[in-house]
Amino acid sequence: MSAATTRSRTPDRLCAEAVDLAREAAEEAAAPGVVGEHVSLVSEGDRVVTHFFECEELGYRGWRWAVTVARASRAKIVTVDETVLLPGPDALLAPEWVPWSERLRPGDMGPGDLLPTEAEDLRLEPGFSGEDAPPPNSIIAETSQELADRVEAEDAELTDRAPADTVLNARGELAAIAEELGMRRARVLSRYGLHIAADRWDEAFGPKTPMAQAAPAACVTCGFLVPMAGSLRQAFGVCANEFSPADGRVVSLAYGCGGHSEAAVMPKPPQPAPHVFDSMGTDEFRLHPDREGGSVSAVGQNGADDDLGHS
Repeated sequence: MSAATTRSRTPDRLCAEAVDLAREAAEEAAAPGVVGEHVSLVSEGDRVVTHFFECEELGYRGWRWAVTVARASRAKIVTVDETVLLPGPDALLAPEWVPWSERLRPGDMGPGDLLPTEAEDLRLEPGFSGEDAPPPNSIIAETSQELADRVEAEDAELTDRAPADTVLNARGELAAIAEELGMRRARVLSRYGLHIAADRWDEAFGPKTPMAQAAPAACVTCGFLVPMAGSLRQAFGVCANEFSPADGRVVSLAYGCGGHSEAAVMPKPPQPAPHVFDSMGTDEFRLHPDREGGSVSAVGQNGADDDLGHS
């Protein structure tokens, strides 16, 4: 161990006693009233000492003002070298910085936000742009030429003019076909992008979810399932049941919920039985049965007084 290392462990006396000088420097750099008590000091080297003061500013719990003082060799005047705010052993620190591309989560985008994609994004691959003409002997070129000839002939028939001597641009016709088929995009979904999307959808609305485990039947037999196009229709569809937790979401064909169209049939409302005794009806009482040719009154038939109605 060298002599310099030994001397550096022992704080310089004049620098160690310059607590007031260090406090003035900390108060000058900090806001008023945020420099607390003197905590400790550390020897940084020969005639170099750092004083630590508590930071009482809100939001900086455990942080300390560090003021480094020093003096020249054989000098008795101590000067301020540096003032800085440093975290202590139990300081409240911000989490490690993470790039925005890694912090972004589904649902974070709002109106007006733009999400750029990298040029080499593995989820995408080049699509048909119309810049490359097909080989002259390929099937696509022959189909494109036949379509161009047919369109030219129909157009000439409708406009009463002879077909043009020049052949339409095969590249433009191919671009029209691609646009009609929905292929005229600079980039399309790659197989990798398709697989990670399928894994994400299967995790959210797949057969291993608690809802699907308790479902009476799978979505593949549900009438509310809207099939998808392309290869995704083999494993996924879109739920169209407004009462389902997956309404408007892409669901696995093996997913299911209690809103299955064929899980249960709504029973008809019960019809009340007819009344045995009609308490709302009226009984006929003949006041003068002798005048009407009757001998017995209605009241008498019901067991009432037979003399009712006789004068």
